[in-house]
Amino acid sequence: MATVEAGNNAVKRAAANPALELLERLGYMVRGALYAVMGLLALKIVFSVAGGQTTDLTGSLVALIQNPYGKLVLIVTAIGLTAYSLWGFTRAIYDPLHRGSDASGYMARVGFVTSALSYGAIVIFAIQLLGGSGATTNDGTQKTIASVLTHPAGGALTILIGLVVIGIALGQFLEAYRATFARDLKGAEMSATTRDTAVKLGRFGMFARGVIFLVIGWFVVQAGIHHDPAQVQGFSGAFVFLLAQPFGRIVLGIVALGLVALGLHSFACARWIRLMGRAA
Repeated sequence: MATVEAGNNAVKRAAANPALELLERLGYMVRGALYAVMGLLALKIVFSVAGGQTTDLTGSLVALIQNPYGKLVLIVTAIGLTAYSLWGFTRAIYDPLHRGSDASGYMARVGFVTSALSYGAIVIFAIQLLGGSGATTNDGTQKTIASVLTHPAGGALTILIGLVVIGIALGQFLEAYRATFARDLKGAEMSATTRDTAVKLGRFGMFARGVIFLVIGWFVVQAGIHHDPAQVQGFSGAFVFLLAQPFGRIVLGIVALGLVALGLHSFACARWIRLMGRAA
């Protein structure tokens, strides 16, 4: 017990380091930029504007570096998302945001781990681009599921993975409804209007991300049922699926706006999120 407490205190001291806090806030900025770009590219499709495309977060990064300062953007992205990924693991293990140890608390921690792994993968992607390896934006989920399906129980495991993703989607909807994240903001430093706007952006963004995760989870479940990894799609495939549905442009437009809102919410978090080691 003393060892755990000592570990918690050590992490709190580290989190109180101004340099580390700055990097974590940079991570929120980078995350916001990636979501905003992804949403804007999808909106261009909705309005039939040249240059619109369906993409994922790695595709957003590729879009961001199409300028003379691309290498600098990659370096900043790698640094910021490394800090954000570590912050995700910290939230999951030490629970500095006090999500608790009940079912909803553990679900939140699972979400933090999933987030940390996802952004860690983008860091690797950015490093590959910096190294000139010619990395592509192809979603590696298909390869992962294809590997799982080679095992005797691969179909059942794939279905289970899909159900977990659907569970995460439902968690996003619940978070959008409950807005638990609002208590993580430094409300005393924000005007009532600013705080209300940040919360509304977060709710809208999490709802939109929940829709995407729900579609992706369904794809994975279908891959397990039919033993076909080709049925697995990421963000880009989910966008295409939504666009093909009745009133698809309206649905995709709402989701795309939600992702832009999530990006703006992340910018607000970069300024006002309460990190571990700070007073309540």
